[in-house]
Amino acid sequence: MDYINFGNTGLKVSRICLGCMTYGSPATGKPLPGRQPWALGEADSQPFFRQALDLGINFWDTANVYSGGDSETIIGRFLRQNDIRRESMVLATKVCSPMREEPNGSGLSRKAILFELDQSLQRLQTDYIDLYQIHRGDYETPIEETLEALHDAVKAGKVRYIGASSMYAWQFAKALYLSRLNGWTRFVSMQNHYNLLYREEEREMIGLCQSEGIAVIPWSPLARGRLTRAWQSESTKRAETDSFGNKMYSTTEEADRKVVDALGRLSEQRGIPRAQLALAWLLSKSAVTAPIVGASKPHHLEDAVAALSVKLTAEEIAALEASYIPHPVLGFS
Repeated sequence: MDYINFGNTGLKVSRICLGCMTYGSPATGKPLPGRQPWALGEADSQPFFRQALDLGINFWDTANVYSGGDSETIIGRFLRQNDIRRESMVLATKVCSPMREEPNGSGLSRKAILFELDQSLQRLQTDYIDLYQIHRGDYETPIEETLEALHDAVKAGKVRYIGASSMYAWQFAKALYLSRLNGWTRFVSMQNHYNLLYREEEREMIGLCQSEGIAVIPWSPLARGRLTRAWQSESTKRAETDSFGNKMYSTTEEADRKVVDALGRLSEQRGIPRAQLALAWLLSKSAVTAPIVGASKPHHLEDAVAALSVKLTAEEIAALEASYIPHPVLGFS
């Protein structure tokens, strides 16, 4: 495993981050935010936690909303029951999404942040969160209120670093400016939607992050599995029930298929699985710190780690990128 500084900080993280939305409890009935029918239960999740540790993946990302809190719960229980030394891990979680059907059951108000942080700490069975992230923007709460609450969480010793997720570059720039102006703790990372099928982040956000020394940790680096298989291959349970993912990519299928086909040709030429090549492309971008990789089969993490050793030529990168067309903004809600 390779390790890298987390943006402009001294924190060291593995170059692959384990995405933990897959682990929790399967949803029944209509899928709700963070609650999915394809999630793996506790017993089925544990082999992937062990595999991640064996591969040297010390950076794990979850969210309070994943499986309604169950993702955090089983992570915390696994680490405690297996006597995993807390300081060997970099645990990241998020706040904002709906947790309860009541007026203050979601969002980024001071009340919501400080309550949900304590809930996450209890579920994860830890005294602190290494990286506490705002999951999305909250347009009903002043950003100043959010930033000061996060700053206070850091000063209270409950959080080590703070990060943000999908938003417009101007919003992120404003947040960074206000933190500097007021002497508050600044965001050190951006968890954004970035992969071969969605490169809109290259227009403004990536440049901003590089300029400000911000760690970039892309979510959905394999485009919800679309970059792991041929276009017309057999569907998966997740693909069949992933309404969010299907909606995101539904308007650009013709262009996206060309990118997937180019990836398939390179896979045949190099004799390397598509997933490894798609991740190798992402890792070739100097702004990227650690893609967030979900795994529901053992080879998923094996491919992710193997991608660290795959070096693409300039010609191969150009071939993979040639068919891309501008996409509508995806993943901000």
